[in-house]
Amino acid sequence: MTDAVMENPSRATETDTEPVLRARDLRREYPVTRGLFQPPAVVQALAGVSFSVRAGHTLAVVGESGCGKSTLARLLTMIEPPTSGELLIDGKDVAHADGGLRRQLRRQIQIVFQNPYGSLNPRQTVGNALMEPLLVNGVHDAGERESQARAMLRQVGLREEHFGRYPHMFSGGQRQRVAIARALMLKPRVLVLDEPVSALDVSIRAQVLNLLDDLQQAMNVAYVFISHDLGVVRHVADEVMVMYLGRCVEQGPRDALFDHPLHPYTRALLSATPTVDVSARRERIILKGELPSPIDRPSGCPFRTRCPLAFERCAEMDPELEPRGSQRVACWAVPATGARPPV
Repeated sequence: MTDAVMENPSRATETDTEPVLRARDLRREYPVTRGLFQPPAVVQALAGVSFSVRAGHTLAVVGESGCGKSTLARLLTMIEPPTSGELLIDGKDVAHADGGLRRQLRRQIQIVFQNPYGSLNPRQTVGNALMEPLLVNGVHDAGERESQARAMLRQVGLREEHFGRYPHMFSGGQRQRVAIARALMLKPRVLVLDEPVSALDVSIRAQVLNLLDDLQQAMNVAYVFISHDLGVVRHVADEVMVMYLGRCVEQGPRDALFDHPLHPYTRALLSATPTVDVSARRERIILKGELPSPIDRPSGCPFRTRCPLAFERCAEMDPELEPRGSQRVACWAVPATGARPPV
């Protein structure tokens, strides 16, 4: 593969019929104290998100800071439990699993963080970092651990001599390759990628994205790709979920959502995406105001305080995700025909 970012066409195989990961009305709330004589408040970081991902496919999660992307990543990787809702991996419910089942399921879903240097132990060689997950999960033969670690090192494009080196001896792109290799050592079914290329130079970013595409095809792993960079998302995603204030406001196949966005928030995000293609440029939509506080959410639709299409009904009822053609949209202003109203 070349350094240019490759398109990721939808793939359909015999193993893709059942989702490997499914979330149903996933919620996460945090109690917050507000000072003396003030009643406690609740932060709704995730306010009911549902989706599914099949093996070998990529779901991209996009939205501005504070929309709930990172909270979703913590729930998917079982760093935190959901307040309510279901999270199913291969049909097994993570939220209600006992300790033994949770340990088993943790092997099936791994994460790659934005900052590879912060996620690697500076006192640990790359080889030991790759072998550690195997040791923790019961591979006690040292020779087998080393053999698997060296094979994974080669698979992510690094050389044999890198095995005994420390993280500070690598470039940013190489460190991210190490982080990806470590996440894949247990051969997980799902890989959560939390802004995996945002800290890298543009040329290195393309190489890492191509590597992720090659690994997905070779291992048939499902990706949940969390990003704010819609240019990257367009190249890697099979399906896109747009989040706002802890909720999904639009979801659908990549091409449909990018070519015919329906929700005014999605349209505003896409209009702000830089492009060198003059024919693909959109009229810039400027959103007024700031993202509302998750402690004091607006009544009705949470986006109505910034929405240019808001009307009375938006303040009274929170819209549900409804089918609009190939997409699902939570907006009272989008008609049932799927026609896009002017902004």
